[in-house]
Amino acid sequence: MVADKTEKKILDFSPLTIDYQEKAYSAGKIPGGFFKREGRPSEKEILTSRLIDRPIRPLLPKGFFYETQGIVNVLSYGDENIADILAIISMSAAFTISDIPFNGPVGAVRIGRIAGSFVINPDLREAEECDLDLVVAGTEDAVLMVEGEGQEITEADLLEAIWLAHQDIKRLCTFQKKLQTIVTKEKRTITPPVVDEELKKVVADISMEKIKSAITIPDKLRRQKTLDEILSEAIESLNTGETDISREIGSVFNDIERELVRGMVLNENIRVDGRRPEEIRKISCEVGILPRTHGSALFVRGETQCLAVTTLGTAEDEQRIDSLEGESSKTFMLHYNFPPFSVGEVKPLRAPGRREIGHGMLAERALKAVIPTKTEFPYTIRVVSDILESNGSSSMATVCGGCLALMDAGVPIKTHVAGIAMGLIKEGDRVVILTDILGLEDHLGDMDFKMTGTDKGITAFQLDTKIGGIPHEVMEKALEQARQGRLYILSKMREAIVVPRENLAPHAPRIYTMQIKQDKIRDVIGTGGKVIRGIVEQTGVKIDINDSGLINIASPDGESAKKAMEIISSITAEVELGKIYLGKVKRIVDFGAFVEVFPGTEGLLHISQISDKRISKVTDEINEGDEVLVKVIEVDKFGRIRLSRKEAMREHKTVKRTEKAL
Repeated sequence: MVADKTEKKILDFSPLTIDYQEKAYSAGKIPGGFFKREGRPSEKEILTSRLIDRPIRPLLPKGFFYETQGIVNVLSYGDENIADILAIISMSAAFTISDIPFNGPVGAVRIGRIAGSFVINPDLREAEECDLDLVVAGTEDAVLMVEGEGQEITEADLLEAIWLAHQDIKRLCTFQKKLQTIVTKEKRTITPPVVDEELKKVVADISMEKIKSAITIPDKLRRQKTLDEILSEAIESLNTGETDISREIGSVFNDIERELVRGMVLNENIRVDGRRPEEIRKISCEVGILPRTHGSALFVRGETQCLAVTTLGTAEDEQRIDSLEGESSKTFMLHYNFPPFSVGEVKPLRAPGRREIGHGMLAERALKAVIPTKTEFPYTIRVVSDILESNGSSSMATVCGGCLALMDAGVPIKTHVAGIAMGLIKEGDRVVILTDILGLEDHLGDMDFKMTGTDKGITAFQLDTKIGGIPHEVMEKALEQARQGRLYILSKMREAIVVPRENLAPHAPRIYTMQIKQDKIRDVIGTGGKVIRGIVEQTGVKIDINDSGLINIASPDGESAKKAMEIISSITAEVELGKIYLGKVKRIVDFGAFVEVFPGTEGLLHISQISDKRISKVTDEINEGDEVLVKVIEVDKFGRIRLSRKEAMREHKTVKRTEKAL
């Protein structure tokens, strides 16, 4: 971790960059790809970088304007620990013993739950069994950051897990303080920015009443435009000397705006758009709005709009992941896009940033709890969220819109999932919790607490604070207020669609499944894949076979899939003892004939079993290419089949006589 020696006075924030990197050699692996070296950060590395940044950043002191970069490298990897927790602790330790002023240290703990019992820092094997995956970071005094997912857990269980984690966090902080006494550097002296009270009074005299009026404008863009005009007027009026003080004027202007917005909430219980603290903005939901897609929905909450689209694919569309933990695949993906026009800005379009990847993963975790298993629904599922307009809680709108789009696509998810973002205004002992926060309330408030779940419980959560932590009683109240808000949003979503559609969209692929024995897999695939390629060419379907013998057949129509299934059934079929088949004579030999009862399966029809009368030559009765009725009279331990034509003919005649008599 390194910080520049030169201060950047033009900034009004702490310029911190955190990078987490996984070295392939740490797990004894060589990177894939043409270049065989680590390249652009993986999704996991980006998410872990964010996880480290979020509890560290609020603890840098005001006025710290030195460019700072922290890099965490995974150098040796084993499955007894999950690296992200160690990364947070090691970064905190580096800040603690450095010369950078830091209001830490920070501890971090992962909490899992197996069979109803909490597990602290589960390993990779245990993590797969958990119905709760919770990362908590904080100081000795309070919790700063929470992130994770659960299988519809209760608010009480989440609170218990958070406070259990905080007990271990305290021990980790104590350890780092001991380390600081052994290895330490003298901290840099930072002069906190001093507010020019005289300038603030002058700006207030000119602009206070105008700002009071502007912040009550409900429309976001009109409100911001009005505030920008008021600021421009103040700068033009006051910036008349030889020294440019535009930045100072802007700073005190923002302070005034912040105090007024927070004061309205604390003193009048009214927010900038006129809502009460616990009130949710107007919601509207529509499904099936795009005709060509497999599933679509538009979720609108106030001035936040999310267009969510679901696409169904086959096993070929699964995301392949190569990580330190090994190779794996994902059959459910959610991607979140935040185009600049959604906030009225002009910016070049680039690859998804850290924020977009983080918001997308939060929404993916929220919905993953209700996604059917691959056995129940053998499709690869991709949800894309495009934010058309944003004024707060776009990630939570993504959860709601994504859920509706899944239902519209006919994905048999268990139930509806909704998300809501909670905020906080805290001045001393005065505390107000805000439901469904605006972008302005996120910017000027003290907490961003995102919560998703069903009627039964919580599926994902993410907490960030800008203050020293959240007291237990405030957290408890915020969770209950979030639950009430979530239930209200769920009721609105049900007005749009009650249950997933029974039928898939006309353009969605149809996947049919069939099970064959494992020892028949090679017969279906054929030498070098010859057989399976022939089936695909003949029918136009896509075929995926797993090691257990489960076959998924994807087809645009049922007829071609049915044909492919018939071919596979004929290849893998096994004869039944005592059953009569119409077979085809394939070869004639002196002692009998070999008859194919179905493709790829032949049996011996001995000369003694061809006719009731004695014959000297096989060709006296049958020839190659003839179709004959045969009965299976024996299948030995080696799978060799013996057939009888004379017994088949006897049974056939008996059936005919019975039918005639009836």
